[in-house]
Amino acid sequence: MYDSDLAYIQHHGFSDFARAAGPGVLRILRSAGITSGHVLDLGCGDGTWLRTLWENGFSATGIDQSASLIEYSAKNAPAATLRVGSVFKVSLPRCDAITALGEVLSYRSGPGGSPHSFRGLFKRAYASLRPGGVLIFDVFVKGRRMKYKTWRVGATWAVLAHVNEEPVRWRLTRDIVTFRKAGQGYRRRAERHVLTVSRPSAVTAELRRAGFSVRSTRAYGGFRLPYRRLGFVARKPVAG
Repeated sequence: MYDSDLAYIQHHGFSDFARAAGPGVLRILRSAGITSGHVLDLGCGDGTWLRTLWENGFSATGIDQSASLIEYSAKNAPAATLRVGSVFKVSLPRCDAITALGEVLSYRSGPGGSPHSFRGLFKRAYASLRPGGVLIFDVFVKGRRMKYKTWRVGATWAVLAHVNEEPVRWRLTRDIVTFRKAGQGYRRRAERHVLTVSRPSAVTAELRRAGFSVRSTRAYGGFRLPYRRLGFVARKPVAG
């Protein structure tokens, strides 16, 4: 998952999601009365969102299972605390807010139609948040089947992806081939990413089971989420 070459391409060619979503997520935090404090970012990637948090007066911790992406985070957000590990397994520090932007939580085991796949994480998130804290994330949700090929090219890289959804299995597979400039030629590598498709009602039910009040959203402020991505804003009671 996001070995050195794909991490390089993610940093140089795909950090636009976190950059575009940032202002809207900040607005959500502020509307919840969170204008400072500690934010935990799950699946922090190259640290683009962590840097935005720091520039707006927050302290932050970033967790990502890709050591290569964490290296970029260290450069983008040197003031952040960084950890390598699965967001579904690592311990979560005490914080005022938790974010997981860019379908991070869709990278999990278990069938998407089952509410149990989120249960442990939501319980741990609730316990780590201070009263009034919020959990903000987006996931890949059920809809019209996706099956296509796509590509993007940069000055020193190219990436091709074959996307295939298996509705019966509640999963979507991305077979990704990367080409990165190496000497006089290009190095070719491949990765397979498997995402679980979620039922919005199941996600909402698990958030409420954990103790959160919750609303769903198709946008972070003025930034509309891509097709078949749904955001959730879950808040821990002030007296919780």
